[in-house]
Amino acid sequence: MEEKDLWYKRAVVYALDVETFQDSDNDGIGDFQGLISRLDYIATLGITCIWLLPFYPTPNRDNGYDVMDYYNVDKRLGDLGDFAIFIKEANERGMKVIVDLVINHTSDQHPWFQEARRNPNSKYRNYYTWVKEEPEEDIGKPAFADKQDGIWNWDEEAQMFYLHRFYEHQPDLNIANPDVREEIHRIMRFWLMLGVAGFRVDAAHILIQSDTEKDKLEFYDLIEDMREFINTHSQDAVLLAEASGPPHVVGSFFKGKQRMHMMFNFLLNQHVFLALARKEGSPIAKGMRMLPDKDYTSQWLNFLRHHDELNIEDLEKSEQDDIFKVFAPDEDMKIFGRGIRRRLPPILSDNRARMELAYSLLFTLPGTPMIQYGAEIGMGDDLTQPERNSVRTPMQWANALNGGFSDYEGDLIRPIISSGKYSYKKVNVTDQLCDPDSFLNWMERIIRMRRQFPELGSGDFSIIETDNRKVFAHSCSQKFTLYVVHNLSSQPQKVLIPELQAAEPNLIEVTSNQTYKAPKNGEVALSAYGYRWFRVRKSLAKTT
Repeated sequence: MEEKDLWYKRAVVYALDVETFQDSDNDGIGDFQGLISRLDYIATLGITCIWLLPFYPTPNRDNGYDVMDYYNVDKRLGDLGDFAIFIKEANERGMKVIVDLVINHTSDQHPWFQEARRNPNSKYRNYYTWVKEEPEEDIGKPAFADKQDGIWNWDEEAQMFYLHRFYEHQPDLNIANPDVREEIHRIMRFWLMLGVAGFRVDAAHILIQSDTEKDKLEFYDLIEDMREFINTHSQDAVLLAEASGPPHVVGSFFKGKQRMHMMFNFLLNQHVFLALARKEGSPIAKGMRMLPDKDYTSQWLNFLRHHDELNIEDLEKSEQDDIFKVFAPDEDMKIFGRGIRRRLPPILSDNRARMELAYSLLFTLPGTPMIQYGAEIGMGDDLTQPERNSVRTPMQWANALNGGFSDYEGDLIRPIISSGKYSYKKVNVTDQLCDPDSFLNWMERIIRMRRQFPELGSGDFSIIETDNRKVFAHSCSQKFTLYVVHNLSSQPQKVLIPELQAAEPNLIEVTSNQTYKAPKNGEVALSAYGYRWFRVRKSLAKTT
C-alpha cells in the first residue's frame, strides 16, 4: 500500500451497534434500514469510517460476539441485501466500513460446534480444542475472571472438555488447524467482496495466548497469513487488532508491514485516564514513552470509551486504585476486577470543560481517533443494566417516544435511558442540533479541526518537556507543525514552551477552549482544564 493510500491514518472512526442505533420497522430492535436512514447524520458529523459491532446471526448472549453464522446478517437486523445497500450508501457519503471479525470463538449453537459435539469423526471436531481430562494447569486466564471459574467446560454429548477463554457458551476455535485458517480466509473474502474496508480482529491478544513458545509463533504466523491474504485481495483494506497488554505484547502485533495495520491504543488510553484522575499531564507523557516502535504504515487507534469496560489492568496497582477511587467509587461501577462500566460524561461528573479537554486530547494525540455512538451528544450510562450493557443503551435521537430510536411500545432490545440527567428528554440529537453551544456542535467543530491537520495522523510526534506536571504539551510535524498544550488541573496554569518562542512571529492559534492573549516569550496561559492548539509552517518553525 502506497503512502497516499493510507486512508486509515487520516480517518475519524465512529463505532456503533446496529441493534441499538435506529429501528426502522418498529420491532424495538435497530436494523440496517434504520442505520441507512441516519448515514447523513454520521457523515455531517465529520466521520470517515464506521466500525460495525457484530451483526451476524447469534443467540445474542454476548452482544453478538457469540456468532452462529459468519456468512449472513442476523434476520432481526435485515439481510445481505440491506447490508450491501448500507455499504453503497456509506461509500457514496465518503465513509468506509470496517466490521468485527470474531474468530477466537463461536457460539455453542454454531453448526460447526453442534456437529463437533455429535460426531468425533467429523472434521469439525478439530475446529475446537477438546481434552478427555481437564488439565491441572490452564494455558491462559479467563477473559472474565469474576464471571467464570476456568477455561474448560464439560460437554455431556461429546463426553470431553472443550476450551473457552470467554463464556462457556463460546467455545474457542482451534486456529492452529489449517481447515480453520482456510475458513477464516473464506470469511474475509466474503465480506471484502461485499465492500468492507477491513476487519477489527476481536480479542487478538487471546488468539496468541498459549503455554508454549511454539504455539505462540504459530499464532503470529496466522496473523501474518491474514495480512498477506488481505493485501492480496484488497488494495486498501486493513486489519485492526483489539489487543491489550504490556508494551512487549502489544508491540508484537506490529512487525513492519507483516502483521496488523492498526492497534487499539489501550496503553495510552489507560494513562490518559490516570492523568484525568490525578489532574496531571505527566501520566500521558509516561504512556506515550511506553509505546513500542512501529513502521510508518502502522497506526494506533486512540479512543476514550467504547462498548466494553474501561480496562485499566495494565497499570500499576496504585495507579488503578487512584482511578477507581475517583471514577468508580461505587462497587457497581466496576467490572471484571479490571474495569469501569461507565461512559465518559458520568466518569467526569458531566463537567463540560473536562469533557472538552478529554476530546481535545483524543483528537490531537498521534494516531487515528475513534468515538462511540452517542459520545458526540454526551450520552450517559445505565448502571441498572447488567455488566457492559450499562454503556450499550439505545441511541437518543429526540425528546420523543423511546428517544426517537423506535416507535415500538413494547420492550426494546435494551431499555433506553428515560430518567435522570442523561435521559433522552435532556440529552438527544435534535435538541442539540438547535443549540449552537451544544456539545454536539462543539464535537462537529473539533472533528472538523482534526481533519484539517494531517500531521496529527501522519506526522512526527514529540513530547515537549515542561516544568509543570499539571500540563501536557506535544507537537506533531509534517509540512506544518502543530503544537498542543493541555492543562489537566482544575486551576489556571502557566507554562514556558521554548519551541513556541522560536515560532512566535509565524504562530497561528487555530483553536482553544476560550480566548487567550497570544503567547509571549514562549509563555502559555491556560484556564482550568484549558487547551490550546498552535500551528506554524515547519520550515518557518526551524528557521525563525
